[in-house]
Amino acid sequence: MAYQPGIPKSAGVAKGQAAGLVLIRITAGLYLFFMGVSKLRWFLDSTPLAGQLAIWSAQATPISRWYLERITPGTPVFARLVPLGEMIGGLALVVGFWTRLVAAALFLMILNFDVAAGAMFKYAYLTDAKGLPLLGSLLGLVLGGSRLPFSLRR
Repeated sequence: MAYQPGIPKSAGVAKGQAAGLVLIRITAGLYLFFMGVSKLRWFLDSTPLAGQLAIWSAQATPISRWYLERITPGTPVFARLVPLGEMIGGLALVVGFWTRLVAAALFLMILNFDVAAGAMFKYAYLTDAKGLPLLGSLLGLVLGGSRLPFSLRR
C-alpha cells in the first residue's frame, strides 16, 4: 500500500527515518571531527592553508579567484577557525547537540571551501565523496535533524 496524504505514517516508518538520520549525523560528525584533527598543525602555522589557497588561486575560475582575493587576507584567522569548527561541529553532530544549527554552519563552511577550491565547478565534484554527498547529508540534517533519538538536545 502506497503512502496517501492525510493518513499518518506508521511509527515504524518514522523510527526508521530517524535511525537513518542518526546514522548520517554520527558518521558525518566523525568524518568532520577527524578532518579537523588532520588540520591541527594549522593552529601553530597557517602556512599550509596559505599554500593551499595560493594553489587554488593559480588554477581558479573567475568566481573562485574573486572569492579567494577576499578571504586570503584572513588566512591566519581561518587557519585556526577551520580545524576548530570541524572538530567542535563534528563532535556536536556525534552527540546530537543543536544538530540543525551545527549542520547548517558546517554546510556553509564546506560550501566556502568548495567555492574557494573551485571544486564545485567541475564534473568531478559530482563523484567526490567529500563534496556533494557530504553537503547533501548536512542539508538533510538541517531539514530533518530535530528531535532525533540519541541526542543530547532534542
